Amino acid sequence: MSARLSLTSIVLLLALLFAGTAMAVKPDEMLADPGLEARARALSEGLRCMVCQNQSIDESDADLARDLRILVRQRLVAGDTDQQVMDYVVSRYGEFVLLKPRFDLRNALLWGTPVMLLFIGGIFIALSARSRSTASTALSAEEQAALDKMLGN
Repeated sequence: MSARLSLTSIVLLLALLFAGTAMAVKPDEMLADPGLEARARALSEGLRCMVCQNQSIDESDADLARDLRILVRQRLVAGDTDQQVMDYVVSRYGEFVLLKPRFDLRNALLWGTPVMLLFIGGIFIALSARSRSTASTALSAEEQAALDKMLGN
């Protein structure tokens, strides 16, 4: 009995380990041309489901993801290039639809601002430390005499 139970648990464990991501693409959505279908799958992997937000449209069962999968396939059948399809989807849904956003000036500012602020803060701290170390100068002879007089030396 225990050997059968352990064999069953090993089989279940292996099934879980080797189970890939479940694809939500329905057979009625698939294109007859394997080349176009492969392009559609590759494009779909880079598009975010606007409902699920952490899944590609290929993995999502949401109605909007299905509509996007169909839209991608329609554009490919119409003769659009991969770049034209992505540009069309981004123009309709915004940059957020991309799982890996494109690098542009807005993104550079978004990621570069914290680095610039750290750099500016480091310069400020270094200059402040330098001004403190140069601020402590020796007393003049008159100041030293006045200090000695006050201290009773």
